[in-house]
Amino acid sequence: MTETLKISKLHVSVEGKPILRGVNLTIRRGETHALMGPNGSGKSTLGNAIMGHPNYEVTEGTIELNGEDVLAMDASERARAGIFMAFQRPMAIPGVKMADFLRHATTNVRNPRRKEGEELIPMRQFRKELTEKMDQLKMDVEFARRYVNDGFSGGEMKRAEILQMAMLRPKFAILDETDSGLDVDAVKLASQSIAQIGREQAEGEEMGILIITHHDKLLENNVPDFTHVMLGGRIVETGGVELAQELYTEGYDRIRAAYPDAAAADAEMQQTTAAV
Repeated sequence: MTETLKISKLHVSVEGKPILRGVNLTIRRGETHALMGPNGSGKSTLGNAIMGHPNYEVTEGTIELNGEDVLAMDASERARAGIFMAFQRPMAIPGVKMADFLRHATTNVRNPRRKEGEELIPMRQFRKELTEKMDQLKMDVEFARRYVNDGFSGGEMKRAEILQMAMLRPKFAILDETDSGLDVDAVKLASQSIAQIGREQAEGEEMGILIITHHDKLLENNVPDFTHVMLGGRIVETGGVELAQELYTEGYDRIRAAYPDAAAADAEMQQTTAAV
């Protein structure tokens, strides 16, 4: 039976302000989903809510991983269960080297029952895997000796996120605008790398991937099985890759006209955000 991440009737608020207003989405392993929509429509909020960010309050609805209640798990438990998120603006961790961070994270995800103080993944095995993944991403070996995201350029941060995904081999990966701030060549490399990593089998199955993006370049090597449009805090339309291409070239005028209630909610959200 294919493993599934299922979001049902999800409502999420931030600082008491409603953002998501009944999101329904099901992702199966091996599927690639694109999530598109205007700025402020709730795309990143969905990703953060799935991952368990404490500032995002789920007020209604469910998130289930193979029938298990994800909302009952803290963020680390969700990561150990196989959910990963590449953040739009990753946090810097001065004093913690990338290699040390990745060795601990990789060990804990691959051995979810590990307790603090127990053995980490053997160093020789870890170095071999890390070197292979960094070669794949065209990253200098010195990168592993730097502190996590400390002084990284925007492109380096995004590549570090993809490196984490490659090492952790999650069941489900959420990529929040991994293409933002990257030049054309970097986006091409990111697109190719995500596709290759996603196809690499973890526990016998490919990853389920949710790509949050405004553009279609990241989708060139990650052709979505489903493209979803978010407006006013809910998914209003779902299609194939042709929908992603339409949104990139034509914008959201047709969507706003077709879903006036969602468009009104979206306009209200934009005003609230601008007033903060």
